[in-house]
Amino acid sequence: MLVLLPPSEGKAPSGRGAPLKPESLSLPGLAEARRAVLDELVELCAGDEDKAREVLGLSEGLRGEIAKNAALRTAGTRPAGEVYTGVLYDALDLASLDPAAKRRAGRSLLVFSGLWGAVRIGDRIPSYRCSMGVKLPGTGALAAHWRAPMAAVLPEAADGGLVLDLRSSAYASAWKPQGEVAERTATVRVLHARTVDGVEKRSVVSHFNKATKGRIVRSLLSAGAAPKDPARLTEALRDLGHVVEARAPKRAGTPWTLDVVVREIH
Repeated sequence: MLVLLPPSEGKAPSGRGAPLKPESLSLPGLAEARRAVLDELVELCAGDEDKAREVLGLSEGLRGEIAKNAALRTAGTRPAGEVYTGVLYDALDLASLDPAAKRRAGRSLLVFSGLWGAVRIGDRIPSYRCSMGVKLPGTGALAAHWRAPMAAVLPEAADGGLVLDLRSSAYASAWKPQGEVAERTATVRVLHARTVDGVEKRSVVSHFNKATKGRIVRSLLSAGAAPKDPARLTEALRDLGHVVEARAPKRAGTPWTLDVVVREIH
């Protein structure tokens, strides 16, 4: 099972570990594309701060992120699973998983990134600020920059198994599973169900969508579930207590959609 996650905008500070070693990152087929983004981002942020802030879409209060980017090559690193914070990662709570679940997380979780393309949670990276929606002056729109490298690397990373796609739309645009990979891919939508005047009403949630996705991943890792396809994933999630409605694709070469229905949002 390969689980595709979005990153978090906010990140933990860079660690005390050794500086970045790009060659040590997973998915070496992305190395050249990573180098292009890293080189331009560092150069941009080491120069005109106002221009860098405009390109990165940062508020005045986040100006400090520019200096962080300028120092990416020398900053300390920590595992990506510790760098990414926020609602989804709080709910996932990697640090409190038992050893077996942590090993499963290391094998199955892949975090998408405007800077790195995608990294595994054990990859050591510095803290940074560069969303997938950024358009660098030289490299261009990052989502477009990553499409060809991702298309070459990700199908092999999926390794013939289930792909659970929990990315937000900006990060999903960097790689869209095609063909038989898409047919074993499941995307997830979280719906909040309420009963109003005896009638059930459902709405898409945003903030709590992330927390629910984090809890879904945690429950699968903790249980040691290893579904091979979207239909078995649906069964596994139901066995774990989630309310899931699955929609199989109507045409070949497209993903399944799973609606996870929650009555309490927290």
